[in-house]
Amino acid sequence: MTGGVGVDTGPGPTPARGAFQAVITAVTVPTAVSLLLSACATGGTGARDEGPAHDSLAATAATPAVPASAVPPSRTLSRAEAVKLLLSDPQVSAAVKRDLRPCVADEYPVDLSYGDLTGGSVEDVVVNVVTCTDVVGIGSYVYREEGGSYRNVFRAEEPPVYAEIDRGDLVVTNQVYEKGDPVSSPSGENVITYHWSAGRFTEEYRTRNDYSTVVGAEPTAAPESN
Repeated sequence: MTGGVGVDTGPGPTPARGAFQAVITAVTVPTAVSLLLSACATGGTGARDEGPAHDSLAATAATPAVPASAVPPSRTLSRAEAVKLLLSDPQVSAAVKRDLRPCVADEYPVDLSYGDLTGGSVEDVVVNVVTCTDVVGIGSYVYREEGGSYRNVFRAEEPPVYAEIDRGDLVVTNQVYEKGDPVSSPSGENVITYHWSAGRFTEEYRTRNDYSTVVGAEPTAAPESN
């Protein structure tokens, strides 16, 4: 693809178990993220000694006002094209955009997946942005094709965060840190399932997994009411 990503703003309002205990990379992360871990080991932004990588914005499940993109929605995106899309999107925070640079060579710290989340004519795109050194998720987004362009219909920027497609729903996992938790040892995780309805994502249910302090122990799951 040649050329950049065009942007026009518009009106409207603006969002595993077990192995995910270590870092966000372990949430049944697709193979692409595993490849990024080795490719990105020499550069990029790391996480702090305690807690998540940087200050975050609250996750929102509302349909935001996001610009049209010049990236053709009729085919899959390269990582470079996904980065252009994110950089042109005013709904993506400045903190996340600062990490949208190659880890090494032209390897960008983004993970892409495709599926039918919103019932559109073209598959929706889920984009996860991770840090290069730790592969900690710092932003998750869903882009829907509308009128020949991509529109941001979901964002979650409370790290560590990772979004996945599960049987037509969007599943977002956030690690939970208590005061003093190192980045390698969160206290637990929240797993939230969103369903597309009436033109927006709405929360269906959530589960809180509290990690045991015993080495090798399975986390305990406790459903949370909305």
